[in-house]
Amino acid sequence: MTAARTLSPPRSPARSLPASARRRVVAALSGALTVAVPPAAEAQKRSISLIRDAEIEQLLRDYAAPIFKAAGINARGTRIILINDRAFNAFVADGKSIFVNIGVLMDAATPNEVIGVLAHESGHLAGGHLARLRQEIQGAQILSIAGLLAGAGAVVAGARSGGGSMGNAGIGAMGALTGPQELVRRSLLAYQRSEEQAADRAAVRYLGAAGMSAKGMLTVFGRFAENSAFLSRSIDPYTLSHPMPTERIAQLETLAKASPHFNKLDPPELQARHDLMRAKLMGFVEREAGVARRYGMADRSMAARYARAISDYRSGRMAQALAAIDQLSAEEPRNAYFLELKGQALLEAGRAREAVPVLRQAVALAPNGGLIRQMLGHALLSTGQPALLDEAIRELSNAASREPDSADAHQHLSNAYAAKGNIAMAELSAAQYAFVKGDWTVAHTQASRALGKLPKGSPAALRARDIVDYVPPDKQR
Repeated sequence: MTAARTLSPPRSPARSLPASARRRVVAALSGALTVAVPPAAEAQKRSISLIRDAEIEQLLRDYAAPIFKAAGINARGTRIILINDRAFNAFVADGKSIFVNIGVLMDAATPNEVIGVLAHESGHLAGGHLARLRQEIQGAQILSIAGLLAGAGAVVAGARSGGGSMGNAGIGAMGALTGPQELVRRSLLAYQRSEEQAADRAAVRYLGAAGMSAKGMLTVFGRFAENSAFLSRSIDPYTLSHPMPTERIAQLETLAKASPHFNKLDPPELQARHDLMRAKLMGFVEREAGVARRYGMADRSMAARYARAISDYRSGRMAQALAAIDQLSAEEPRNAYFLELKGQALLEAGRAREAVPVLRQAVALAPNGGLIRQMLGHALLSTGQPALLDEAIRELSNAASREPDSADAHQHLSNAYAAKGNIAMAELSAAQYAFVKGDWTVAHTQASRALGKLPKGSPAALRARDIVDYVPPDKQR
């Protein structure tokens, strides 16, 4: 499990947005289409940090697959991205990505609760709410400009009628200047509330079509209702971007209970994976004391032992951690993610040669796991054995093609090519690494160097040319 800073650069540099621009888009839109919106000042203080993890991402894809099918959403073209934030929050920002805070996963006791959140966000994607919101904002800007012009006219009229003194006319003029903006703001908020309600109703439909219960959605909104109960008397509901939780529950409860699937429980094997996912997050995110409180030694469940093994590994108790992971693997020998964790622990402890066979096993069990292949390639490279360089390049190239926005994959691949003496490909991989990181100057320089060495017309040369020809948005006219 690793942290990442970049959002999601596309596969082709010519169509990319810089990371800074993507962060601005998220900051601008997250308040519009979220399950729970943090205060604006707090959001501005925090930078967005992403988490990559093969196990959690696969589980979320499995959660979302039937929902996407019911909603008519292209699962291949839609990503679920994890944000390293403990708040219970999820949102869509670009029409093809669902951003989920790890707080959603850590607080949700059942898969159905997370699935309900994904169904709601799918309602926004399928409904085209972002595009429609932009249209509303454009319309609001026109209304706002008109209102400001009308207010300015009132100032002039007041000044003329007041014999040259602004006096009371100035007070009236300020009301005229600010009034239209407040009306516009409330109009946009009303629009957003209507879209939230539409997404809620769509979510119930998708869940029903997928043969799932909407009870998890009600549980989530019930939690919000409890948290906001003390504020409900002082909040003006017309200044919120979302309906009040109690209102949402009232609107959805009848629809949800009408479904024949309302009392359907999550399959035990899915609940077990969910429990392991929560334990993994706790082990990596929480302090050792927090893990101990949540998963005491008396708890012998697989999830508890998973969390404690991760906590031991992070705390430097390597022998204890490896013994616990080996026990977990013995109980579930086809669990690639237990092996991945062991490989990660060995690699980070400087024991790359021991990590390689473990990670090879993990890749054999999860051949589509780009992040696991990336770790295997890194381990192969870290052994310092020239005989393993070709295998390292194969694994890292595979990983980079599966995870084109992984800066680490490109960086390790550049090092592997350099160790092999293939300077052109080392420079191209360095260019791709810099591109993903948003360092356009270095990316351009490295790609230009590579372009002079690569065979003309080759796929590698075309990739280098894409980077050389790319014009960052801040340089575009």
